[in-house]
Amino acid sequence: MTKPAKPCPICKKARREEFSPFCSSRCRDRDLSQWFGDGYSVPGRQALPEEIAAEVTGGMED
Repeated sequence: MTKPAKPCPICKKARREEFSPFCSSRCRDRDLSQWFGDGYSVPGRQALPEEIAAEVTGGMED
């Protein structure tokens, strides 16, 4: 027994293998634009600038 194919997460049309999990390059690009434009977020507190700096420098300070 096979599961029904999931639709494109952007427009809900049928997925195409070439652009999986999307139906077209347009939907794929729209999704990427959402990530770049802060349209999506991960729940949790924002990182402090000091935490980001420590991650980038590997915890080593000048």
